[in-house]
Amino acid sequence: MTERGHDVIWWRRDRRAFGPVWESRRIRVIDHEGSRDIAVTPTDDIAEAVAAAELILAPTPANAQHDLADRLAPHVSDGQVIYLPPGTFGSYIMLKRMRDAGCTADIAIAETGTLPWLCRKPDAESVRITTRASRLPTGAFPARLNDHALSVIADAFPGAIEPVEDALSAALMNAGPIIHPPLILMNAGPIEHFDSWDIHNEGTQPSIRRVHDALDAERIAVREALDYAPPHFPLRDHYETSDWMYGNLAHDKLVDSGDWHEKLDLTGHRYMSEDIAQGLAFLVSVGEWLGVPVPVARGLLAIGGAAAGHDWRAEGRTLESIGLSDQSPAEVQTMLREGL
Repeated sequence: MTERGHDVIWWRRDRRAFGPVWESRRIRVIDHEGSRDIAVTPTDDIAEAVAAAELILAPTPANAQHDLADRLAPHVSDGQVIYLPPGTFGSYIMLKRMRDAGCTADIAIAETGTLPWLCRKPDAESVRITTRASRLPTGAFPARLNDHALSVIADAFPGAIEPVEDALSAALMNAGPIIHPPLILMNAGPIEHFDSWDIHNEGTQPSIRRVHDALDAERIAVREALDYAPPHFPLRDHYETSDWMYGNLAHDKLVDSGDWHEKLDLTGHRYMSEDIAQGLAFLVSVGEWLGVPVPVARGLLAIGGAAAGHDWRAEGRTLESIGLSDQSPAEVQTMLREGL
């Protein structure tokens, strides 16, 4: 974004987490254009970070959204846009928490189906970007602010934003709970046995792809039950075409890069703590709320919870846990449009 001419302030709640970047004010970017240093402006003062921001980009894990909402609530102002890539319905959760904290600013919180970049952090000062998203299906909460929110976000991601109906539609585009649970659970033995394992290379076999497709069919059935329109961004396009969120044969780039041949902490990794405990639990709860069968999602959720020692249907992010399960789909969709 700095290279595109935007003024960017980079906030983290822990100054030490910046490492040497705090002193150098630079980060090394490695991508298809080579390696170069980019000037950055780090801060641990969130009031400073958001004071003049049009867009607040928050690619945090879903389990950080409560804390982020608490920190943002006193400092946001009318017209600002928060973007969660992806969000796992964090748009509703964050705005509800901010309203409960007394925030009255007329803001929009939008979310999309994936991170804008596929990347890895090789050391404390560098990021290696394998590819960038070319299609980001995005919806805002409240949906009455969709046009404004997507216009602001499109300035940061030109040509990549594809509008969807609302934030729940965007949440049901989240690719993480579809692609990662089969990859880590069906590769659990190799992940725990070998020093490193590439879930996208040797870990992606035909049997796993069949589970992917069955799980994704359940996600699409849930979207259709809510009358959300296509394109539903089926995961098979990630593997078989260039017509997906990343385009440009992203799966082949993942495999060729070697960056995903890595050591995974099976129970502590974001694939487990976010994509299963948050995203998959949410999908299962929405399916059950609508009466849409989701047996593959339920099975993977149960297996993932057993592997990690949790009952994520009871403990994870669900419509019950966020207080919406007693409302009808019509009531929820009115709230999604008008806000809180």
